[in-house]
Amino acid sequence: MDLSVVIYAALGGIIPSLIWVWFWTREDKKNPEPLPLIVAAFLVGMVAVVAVIPLQKIALSVLAGTTVVIVWAALEEGMKYLLAYFTVLRHRANNEPIDPMIYMITVALGFAALENTLFLIDPLMTGEVVESILTGNYRFLGATLLHVLSSSVIGLMLGLAFYKHKVVRFWFGFMGLILAIILHGSFNFFILNSESGELMRVFAFVWIGLILLLIAFEHVKRIKRNINV
Repeated sequence: MDLSVVIYAALGGIIPSLIWVWFWTREDKKNPEPLPLIVAAFLVGMVAVVAVIPLQKIALSVLAGTTVVIVWAALEEGMKYLLAYFTVLRHRANNEPIDPMIYMITVALGFAALENTLFLIDPLMTGEVVESILTGNYRFLGATLLHVLSSSVIGLMLGLAFYKHKVVRFWFGFMGLILAIILHGSFNFFILNSESGELMRVFAFVWIGLILLLIAFEHVKRIKRNINV
């Protein structure tokens, strides 16, 4: 494989995700997360891609139709959450309700960065530069933001239960994972079953979701510890 192709694909996949990391971490300007931990979360997301691909291949070999779409979404969201939980989410720097949202979004962007890189390699290898640009834009606008939105739902649920009993936090996290799978699976289903002219309508729902996410950030920022809990 041509090394230059890998480099260009990596730049096209990683740089947009890093821009989004910068954007979302600005939501926590008053008490920013340690840069090494943000980097770690991004790398954890990349590792999740490597871990989930073999599982998705197995699922594809034994399942079909809508079931594959749901299982793939469950594998991706489950792997992101699992690796995030055993790394950045258990770190002492995860010390306020907004932090789980920041870390889950960063993990999601790391996942999207490597996934997008892999998607860009094939068209670049065949010299289809225009297709590569279009693919990059499509994933920048759609798939990348879908990962952000779905993983942020988990972070949001963890943030809402941040000062509650650990059992409550567990169930909130579990509900967040289920919601993330439903959101991710629904997006994939509609993308696969939509005509090209309807894709922007599907993307519009993602953008609406991101607006709601910004509103959720402001709500979570105002959550304070209740000394009576």
